[in-house]
Amino acid sequence: MVRGKLEVLLVSAKGLDDSDFFNKMDPYVILTWRSNEQKSTVATGAGGEPEWNETFVFAVSGSADNSPPLSVKIMDSDAFSADDLVGEASIPLEAVLLEVGSLPPAVHRVVKDEEYRGEIKIALTFTPAEENEEEEEEEESYGGWNQST
Repeated sequence: MVRGKLEVLLVSAKGLDDSDFFNKMDPYVILTWRSNEQKSTVATGAGGEPEWNETFVFAVSGSADNSPPLSVKIMDSDAFSADDLVGEASIPLEAVLLEVGSLPPAVHRVVKDEEYRGEIKIALTFTPAEENEEEEEEEESYGGWNQST
């Protein structure tokens, strides 16, 4: 059983296929792990070479052996139509959760329809919860007020 926090540093992307015809695309990223989804800011006018340098935190609780990968979707924000999917990456987390604890910024392939669409740079850090924090989290997870006798 692993408890703690997973920090995801979204650094940048490069070589993305700029799908906008008249202007440079406005990419943003949707990070999903288990049922938690977080969205980056839109890199307005950044085209295929956006930089974010944003950190996202996910609470970790459960088995690290069967941990799902971090899902990364790069989207193009469009004002007058639905946002377009630029590409996706899937980042396995077992190594950072079980062994390493921290991975420096690394490049991951972005694909769409099984074709290479560029790359995204992400760093990962897992910080295990201390025993006291685990007990506090369990108490807080039940919520409500304490009944006095």
